[in-house]
Amino acid sequence: MTAKLEKATFAGGCFWCMVQPFDTRPGVQSVVSGYTGGHVENPTYEQVCSDTTGHVEAVQITFDPEVMPYEELVNTFWQQIDPTDPGGQFNDRGESYQTAIFYHNERQKEIAEQSKQALDESGKFSKPVVTKILPAKPFYLAEEKHQDYYKKQSFHYRLYKKGSGREDFIKSNWEMKLDKEKLKKELTPIQYHVTQENGTERPFQNEYWDNEEEGIYVDVITGDALFSSRDKYDAGCGWPSFTKPIDSYQVTEHMDTTHGMIRTEVRSQRSNSHLGHVFEDGPKEAGGLRYCMNSAAMRFIPKGKMKEEGYERYLYLFDK
Repeated sequence: MTAKLEKATFAGGCFWCMVQPFDTRPGVQSVVSGYTGGHVENPTYEQVCSDTTGHVEAVQITFDPEVMPYEELVNTFWQQIDPTDPGGQFNDRGESYQTAIFYHNERQKEIAEQSKQALDESGKFSKPVVTKILPAKPFYLAEEKHQDYYKKQSFHYRLYKKGSGREDFIKSNWEMKLDKEKLKKELTPIQYHVTQENGTERPFQNEYWDNEEEGIYVDVITGDALFSSRDKYDAGCGWPSFTKPIDSYQVTEHMDTTHGMIRTEVRSQRSNSHLGHVFEDGPKEAGGLRYCMNSAAMRFIPKGKMKEEGYERYLYLFDK
Protein backbone atom coordinates (compact mmCIF):
# COMPACT_ATOMS: atom_id res chain seq x y z
CA MET A 1 0.00 0.00 0.00
CA THR A 2 1.09 3.52 -0.62
CA ALA A 3 1.57 6.01 2.19
CA LYS A 4 0.09 8.72 -0.03
CA LEU A 5 -3.58 9.08 0.76
CA GLU A 6 -6.08 11.14 -1.23
CA LYS A 7 -9.41 12.76 -0.50
CA ALA A 8 -12.66 12.39 -2.42
CA THR A 9 -15.67 14.63 -1.76
CA PHE A 10 -19.20 13.82 -2.86
CA ALA A 11 -22.55 15.54 -2.29
CA GLY A 12 -25.40 13.09 -2.67
CA GLY A 13 -28.29 14.59 -0.77
CA CYS A 14 -28.68 13.74 2.91
CA PHE A 15 -25.23 12.81 4.17
CA TRP A 16 -26.68 10.20 6.54
CA CYS A 17 -27.16 7.93 3.51
CA MET A 18 -23.77 8.59 1.92
CA VAL A 19 -21.43 7.17 4.57
CA GLN A 20 -22.27 3.47 4.67
CA PRO A 21 -21.60 2.72 0.96
CA PHE A 22 -17.96 3.80 1.39
CA ASP A 23 -17.21 3.27 5.07
CA THR A 24 -15.88 -0.30 5.31
CA ARG A 25 -14.38 -0.64 1.86
CA PRO A 26 -10.74 -1.70 1.38
CA GLY A 27 -8.37 1.24 1.16
CA VAL A 28 -10.84 3.67 2.74
CA GLN A 29 -9.33 5.21 5.86
CA SER A 30 -12.26 7.39 6.93
CA VAL A 31 -15.59 8.84 5.80
CA VAL A 32 -16.86 12.01 7.47
CA SER A 33 -20.02 14.06 7.01
CA GLY A 34 -19.88 17.81 6.51
CA TYR A 35 -20.69 20.89 4.51
CA THR A 36 -18.90 22.32 1.49
CA GLY A 37 -19.29 24.55 -1.55
CA GLY A 38 -20.62 27.61 0.27
CA HIS A 39 -19.48 31.01 1.50
CA VAL A 40 -19.98 30.80 5.28
CA GLU A 41 -17.22 29.53 7.60
CA ASN A 42 -18.09 26.75 10.03
CA PRO A 43 -21.80 26.65 9.25
CA THR A 44 -24.27 24.80 11.43
CA TYR A 45 -26.74 22.18 10.23
CA GLU A 46 -29.59 24.63 10.68
CA GLN A 47 -27.81 27.31 8.62
CA VAL A 48 -27.05 24.92 5.78
CA CYS A 49 -30.62 23.60 5.72
CA SER A 50 -31.90 27.18 5.40
CA ASP A 51 -30.27 27.32 1.93
CA THR A 52 -28.63 30.66 2.72
CA THR A 53 -24.98 29.57 2.98
CA GLY A 54 -24.42 28.04 -0.47
CA HIS A 55 -23.27 24.79 1.15
CA VAL A 56 -24.40 21.27 0.33
CA GLU A 57 -24.37 18.26 2.62
CA ALA A 58 -21.44 16.08 1.61
CA VAL A 59 -19.09 13.30 2.66
CA GLN A 60 -15.32 13.43 2.48
CA ILE A 61 -13.43 10.17 2.03
CA THR A 62 -9.77 9.63 2.83
CA PHE A 63 -8.52 6.67 0.78
CA ASP A 64 -5.51 4.81 -0.58
CA PRO A 65 -5.78 5.02 -4.40
CA GLU A 66 -3.60 1.94 -4.86
CA VAL A 67 -6.20 -0.17 -3.07
CA MET A 68 -9.42 1.71 -3.85
CA PRO A 69 -9.20 3.53 -7.20
CA TYR A 70 -10.95 6.89 -7.46
CA GLU A 71 -12.88 5.52 -10.44
CA GLU A 72 -14.49 2.93 -8.16
CA LEU A 73 -15.49 5.59 -5.64
CA VAL A 74 -17.10 7.66 -8.39
CA ASN A 75 -19.01 4.62 -9.68
CA THR A 76 -20.25 3.92 -6.17
CA PHE A 77 -21.34 7.54 -5.80
CA TRP A 78 -23.51 7.35 -8.93
CA GLN A 79 -25.18 4.22 -7.56
CA GLN A 80 -26.44 6.10 -4.46
CA ILE A 81 -28.19 9.04 -6.11
CA ASP A 82 -30.64 10.26 -8.72
CA PRO A 83 -28.20 12.23 -10.90
CA THR A 84 -31.02 13.72 -12.99
CA ASP A 85 -32.63 15.67 -10.12
CA PRO A 86 -31.51 19.35 -9.95
CA GLY A 87 -33.71 20.24 -6.99
CA GLY A 88 -32.44 17.89 -4.29
CA GLN A 89 -32.59 14.18 -3.65
CA PHE A 90 -35.76 12.14 -3.17
CA ASN A 91 -37.83 13.62 -0.30
CA ASP A 92 -35.10 16.13 0.58
CA ARG A 93 -35.56 19.28 -1.45
CA GLY A 94 -33.50 22.44 -1.73
CA GLU A 95 -30.03 23.70 -2.57
CA SER A 96 -28.30 21.95 0.32
CA TYR A 97 -29.41 18.54 -1.01
CA GLN A 98 -28.17 18.99 -4.57
CA THR A 99 -25.60 16.54 -5.94
CA ALA A 100 -22.01 17.29 -6.90
CA ILE A 101 -18.57 15.76 -7.24
CA PHE A 102 -15.88 18.04 -5.80
CA TYR A 103 -12.53 17.18 -7.40
CA HIS A 104 -9.22 17.65 -5.57
CA ASN A 105 -6.89 17.50 -8.57
CA GLU A 106 -6.99 17.49 -12.37
CA ARG A 107 -6.97 13.69 -12.58
CA GLN A 108 -10.07 13.48 -10.38
CA LYS A 109 -11.72 16.14 -12.52
CA GLU A 110 -11.02 14.19 -15.71
CA ILE A 111 -12.27 10.90 -14.23
CA ALA A 112 -15.44 12.54 -12.87
CA GLU A 113 -16.26 14.32 -16.12
CA GLN A 114 -15.66 11.23 -18.25
CA SER A 115 -17.76 9.13 -15.88
CA LYS A 116 -20.60 11.65 -15.96
CA GLN A 117 -20.52 11.78 -19.76
CA ALA A 118 -20.56 7.99 -20.01
CA LEU A 119 -23.52 7.75 -17.65
CA ASP A 120 -25.37 10.48 -19.55
CA GLU A 121 -24.81 8.72 -22.87
CA SER A 122 -25.63 5.24 -21.56
CA GLY A 123 -29.37 5.73 -21.82
CA LYS A 124 -29.93 4.51 -18.27
CA PHE A 125 -31.96 7.62 -17.46
CA SER A 126 -34.54 9.34 -19.65
CA LYS A 127 -33.48 12.76 -18.36
CA PRO A 128 -30.01 14.36 -18.58
CA VAL A 129 -27.46 13.89 -15.79
CA VAL A 130 -27.23 17.23 -13.98
CA THR A 131 -24.81 16.45 -11.13
CA LYS A 132 -22.19 19.20 -11.02
CA ILE A 133 -18.42 18.61 -11.24
CA LEU A 134 -16.78 21.36 -9.15
CA PRO A 135 -13.37 22.20 -7.66
CA ALA A 136 -13.08 21.27 -3.99
CA LYS A 137 -13.71 24.07 -1.51
CA PRO A 138 -13.20 24.17 2.28
CA PHE A 139 -14.95 21.25 3.96
CA TYR A 140 -16.48 21.80 7.39
CA LEU A 141 -17.23 18.83 9.63
CA ALA A 142 -20.87 18.39 10.56
CA GLU A 143 -21.93 18.12 14.19
CA GLU A 144 -20.98 14.91 15.99
CA LYS A 145 -24.56 13.60 16.01
CA HIS A 146 -24.45 13.49 12.21
CA GLN A 147 -21.23 11.45 12.03
CA ASP A 148 -21.68 7.69 11.38
CA TYR A 149 -25.43 8.12 11.66
CA TYR A 150 -26.06 4.69 10.12
CA LYS A 151 -24.25 3.14 13.09
CA LYS A 152 -25.54 5.38 15.87
CA GLN A 153 -29.18 5.36 14.77
CA SER A 154 -29.33 2.22 12.65
CA PHE A 155 -33.08 1.63 12.97
CA HIS A 156 -34.02 5.21 12.09
CA TYR A 157 -31.41 5.22 9.32
CA ARG A 158 -33.00 2.20 7.65
CA LEU A 159 -36.48 3.71 7.98
CA TYR A 160 -35.26 7.02 6.56
CA LYS A 161 -33.44 5.47 3.60
CA LYS A 162 -36.53 3.44 2.73
CA GLY A 163 -39.07 6.19 3.46
CA SER A 164 -37.22 8.87 1.51
CA GLY A 165 -37.42 6.82 -1.68
CA ARG A 166 -33.65 6.39 -2.04
CA GLU A 167 -33.60 2.65 -1.36
CA ASP A 168 -36.27 1.82 -3.93
CA PHE A 169 -34.68 4.11 -6.51
CA ILE A 170 -31.32 2.37 -6.11
CA LYS A 171 -32.89 -1.07 -6.39
CA SER A 172 -34.95 -0.10 -9.42
CA ASN A 173 -32.11 1.58 -11.33
CA TRP A 174 -28.95 -0.24 -10.31
CA GLU A 175 -29.84 -3.87 -9.62
CA MET A 176 -29.07 -6.02 -12.65
CA LYS A 177 -32.03 -7.29 -14.67
CA LEU A 178 -31.08 -10.90 -15.37
CA ASP A 179 -32.53 -13.02 -18.15
CA LYS A 180 -33.26 -16.29 -16.35
CA GLU A 181 -33.67 -18.31 -19.56
CA LYS A 182 -30.34 -17.06 -20.84
CA LEU A 183 -28.70 -17.87 -17.52
CA LYS A 184 -30.04 -21.43 -17.68
CA LYS A 185 -28.10 -21.89 -20.89
CA GLU A 186 -24.91 -20.19 -19.65
CA LEU A 187 -24.68 -21.74 -16.18
CA THR A 188 -24.37 -25.37 -15.17
CA PRO A 189 -27.45 -26.86 -13.45
CA ILE A 190 -25.85 -26.59 -9.99
CA GLN A 191 -24.70 -23.01 -10.63
CA TYR A 192 -28.22 -22.01 -11.63
CA HIS A 193 -29.80 -23.89 -8.72
CA VAL A 194 -27.53 -22.21 -6.18
CA THR A 195 -27.51 -18.66 -7.53
CA GLN A 196 -31.08 -18.32 -8.80
CA GLU A 197 -33.03 -20.81 -6.65
CA ASN A 198 -31.19 -20.27 -3.35
CA GLY A 199 -29.88 -23.80 -3.47
CA THR A 200 -27.08 -25.41 -1.48
CA GLU A 201 -24.53 -27.80 -2.93
CA ARG A 202 -23.35 -30.89 -1.07
CA PRO A 203 -20.60 -30.50 1.53
CA PHE A 204 -17.21 -31.98 0.62
CA GLN A 205 -18.52 -32.53 -2.92
CA ASN A 206 -18.00 -29.10 -4.41
CA GLU A 207 -15.19 -27.53 -6.38
CA TYR A 208 -13.44 -25.25 -3.90
CA TRP A 209 -14.03 -26.56 -0.38
CA ASP A 210 -10.44 -27.83 -0.15
CA ASN A 211 -8.78 -25.47 -2.64
CA GLU A 212 -5.58 -24.08 -1.10
CA GLU A 213 -4.22 -22.17 -4.12
CA GLU A 214 -3.65 -18.41 -3.85
CA GLY A 215 -6.13 -16.25 -5.72
CA ILE A 216 -9.56 -14.66 -5.57
CA TYR A 217 -13.12 -15.91 -5.87
CA VAL A 218 -15.45 -13.88 -8.09
CA ASP A 219 -19.18 -13.83 -8.79
CA VAL A 220 -19.82 -16.51 -11.43
CA ILE A 221 -22.27 -14.17 -13.21
CA THR A 222 -20.78 -10.67 -12.99
CA GLY A 223 -17.13 -11.39 -12.23
CA ASP A 224 -17.21 -9.04 -9.23
CA ALA A 225 -14.45 -9.89 -6.74
CA LEU A 226 -15.94 -11.47 -3.62
CA PHE A 227 -13.38 -13.36 -1.50
CA SER A 228 -9.63 -13.89 -1.22
CA SER A 229 -7.66 -17.04 -0.49
CA ARG A 230 -5.89 -15.02 2.21
CA ASP A 231 -9.15 -15.03 4.18
CA LYS A 232 -10.07 -18.66 3.43
CA TYR A 233 -9.74 -21.30 6.13
CA ASP A 234 -10.78 -24.89 6.80
CA ALA A 235 -13.92 -24.67 8.92
CA GLY A 236 -14.50 -28.42 8.70
CA CYS A 237 -17.97 -27.89 7.21
CA GLY A 238 -17.26 -29.02 3.66
CA TRP A 239 -17.86 -25.67 1.96
CA PRO A 240 -15.36 -22.90 1.17
CA SER A 241 -15.27 -20.64 4.25
CA PHE A 242 -13.88 -17.14 4.64
CA THR A 243 -13.46 -14.71 7.52
CA LYS A 244 -14.55 -11.70 5.44
CA PRO A 245 -15.28 -10.53 1.90
CA ILE A 246 -12.70 -8.58 -0.09
CA ASP A 247 -15.05 -5.61 -0.30
CA SER A 248 -18.15 -5.45 1.88
CA TYR A 249 -19.89 -3.33 -0.77
CA GLN A 250 -20.00 -6.32 -3.13
CA VAL A 251 -22.18 -8.44 -0.83
CA THR A 252 -25.49 -7.92 0.93
CA GLU A 253 -26.90 -9.68 3.98
CA HIS A 254 -30.51 -10.68 4.57
CA MET A 255 -32.49 -12.51 7.25
CA ASP A 256 -33.29 -16.08 6.16
CA THR A 257 -36.03 -17.97 8.04
CA THR A 258 -36.30 -20.98 5.70
CA HIS A 259 -35.91 -24.59 6.86
CA GLY A 260 -37.06 -23.72 10.37
CA MET A 261 -33.91 -21.71 11.11
CA ILE A 262 -32.95 -18.07 11.52
CA ARG A 263 -29.82 -17.41 9.48
CA THR A 264 -28.12 -14.54 7.69
CA GLU A 265 -28.05 -15.07 3.95
CA VAL A 266 -25.27 -13.58 1.82
CA ARG A 267 -26.01 -12.42 -1.72
CA SER A 268 -23.89 -10.80 -4.39
CA GLN A 269 -24.68 -7.08 -4.48
CA ARG A 270 -24.84 -6.53 -8.24
CA SER A 271 -26.28 -9.80 -9.53
CA ASN A 272 -28.40 -10.46 -6.41
CA SER A 273 -27.27 -14.08 -6.63
CA HIS A 274 -27.44 -16.35 -3.60
CA LEU A 275 -23.92 -17.09 -2.35
CA GLY A 276 -24.37 -18.76 1.03
CA HIS A 277 -24.68 -17.73 4.69
CA VAL A 278 -22.59 -15.99 7.32
CA PHE A 279 -22.29 -17.38 10.85
CA GLU A 280 -20.76 -16.09 14.08
CA ASP A 281 -18.62 -19.16 14.77
CA GLY A 282 -15.55 -18.13 12.81
CA PRO A 283 -12.01 -17.57 14.13
CA LYS A 284 -12.21 -14.99 16.93
CA GLU A 285 -8.78 -13.58 16.08
CA ALA A 286 -10.10 -12.74 12.59
CA GLY A 287 -13.36 -11.13 13.70
CA GLY A 288 -15.42 -14.20 14.59
CA LEU A 289 -17.35 -14.57 11.32
CA ARG A 290 -17.59 -17.53 8.95
CA TYR A 291 -18.76 -16.75 5.44
CA CYS A 292 -19.86 -20.21 4.31
CA MET A 293 -20.17 -20.02 0.53
CA ASN A 294 -21.26 -22.30 -2.29
CA SER A 295 -18.48 -23.08 -4.77
CA ALA A 296 -21.06 -23.05 -7.58
CA ALA A 297 -21.76 -19.34 -7.00
CA MET A 298 -18.13 -18.40 -7.59
CA ARG A 299 -15.27 -18.74 -10.04
CA PHE A 300 -11.70 -19.03 -8.79
CA ILE A 301 -8.95 -16.96 -10.42
CA PRO A 302 -5.42 -18.04 -9.47
CA LYS A 303 -3.03 -15.30 -8.40
CA GLY A 304 -0.88 -15.94 -11.48
CA LYS A 305 -3.79 -15.19 -13.83
CA MET A 306 -5.29 -12.19 -12.04
CA LYS A 307 -3.47 -9.59 -14.14
CA GLU A 308 -4.32 -11.42 -17.36
CA GLU A 309 -8.01 -11.54 -16.44
CA GLY A 310 -8.26 -7.89 -15.41
CA TYR A 311 -7.97 -8.20 -11.63
CA GLU A 312 -4.55 -6.62 -11.24
CA ARG A 313 -5.88 -4.05 -8.74
CA TYR A 314 -6.47 -6.86 -6.24
CA LEU A 315 -2.88 -8.10 -6.23
CA TYR A 316 -2.29 -5.88 -3.18
CA LEU A 317 -4.11 -8.57 -1.19
CA PHE A 318 -1.06 -10.79 -1.52
CA ASP A 319 1.54 -8.18 -0.55
CA LYS A 320 0.81 -8.51 3.16
